[in-house]
Amino acid sequence: MSYADQLFIENCRDILDHGVWDTDYEVRPRWEDGAPAHTIKKFGMVNRYDLSKEFPMMTLRRTAWKSALDELLWIWQKKSNDIHQLGSHIWDSWADENGSIGKAYGYQLGVKHQYKEGMFDQVDRVLYDLKHNPTSRRILTNIYNHHDLHEMGLYPCAYSMTFNVSGRKLNAILNQRSQDMLTANNWNVCQYAFLTMMMAQVSGLTPGELVHVVADAHIYDRHIPMVEEMLEKEPFSAPKVELNPDISDFYQFTVSDITVTDYQFHPFTGKIPVAI
Repeated sequence: MSYADQLFIENCRDILDHGVWDTDYEVRPRWEDGAPAHTIKKFGMVNRYDLSKEFPMMTLRRTAWKSALDELLWIWQKKSNDIHQLGSHIWDSWADENGSIGKAYGYQLGVKHQYKEGMFDQVDRVLYDLKHNPTSRRILTNIYNHHDLHEMGLYPCAYSMTFNVSGRKLNAILNQRSQDMLTANNWNVCQYAFLTMMMAQVSGLTPGELVHVVADAHIYDRHIPMVEEMLEKEPFSAPKVELNPDISDFYQFTVSDITVTDYQFHPFTGKIPVAI
């Protein structure tokens, strides 16, 4: 079975069997009908994916990897906060009347800062250090900028990436403050696995481990029947993922430069409600 499926099953079963409900509290998220969207959660979920062995794409249901990659490139390449530059509609509920999500996500990555070597935004600083100072223990990004939180459509969920070179392998840690397990878990894992692979290739490195740290890993009350149904399925093997080997500039990657083959997945017919 796909290792991503194995971890998803273990994580969700742990949450459902040993998690803590927030039903004693007033909660911010609401369902479309106005009812409070309660969750059952586990604190401090940590998963490790060895990208040199297999790509962590689940098969218990289809992960829309092209849309996930498009969003990642929207944030990390375009450094955009304009949903009109995004192929999907996943950010529509958090955008203003002009289509902006405010000073969030891509906006933060695109802000330039002064360093000893010159002016860099966060993405370009990572790319510079991976090529010129790969032994550095300071290669990271952080978009949880408290100064700008009041101007963000949504506080960042996946807010920090730390890159670390060990030998010729590029490892990374993705930090998230919160994760909706059903809708976002594998979506985010695939996104940052793609990112680690792309960063490695353009830096002359090979992909190593992606470590995923989630502070609040939760399942919404109305998602539980769908999750339970998924946990009864028998996973397939992980698909194969390849990057266009001719790309040496991170900003030249497009969705068409990633090839996914042998991707089998179980059908998922239910419509997942999203709490806002």
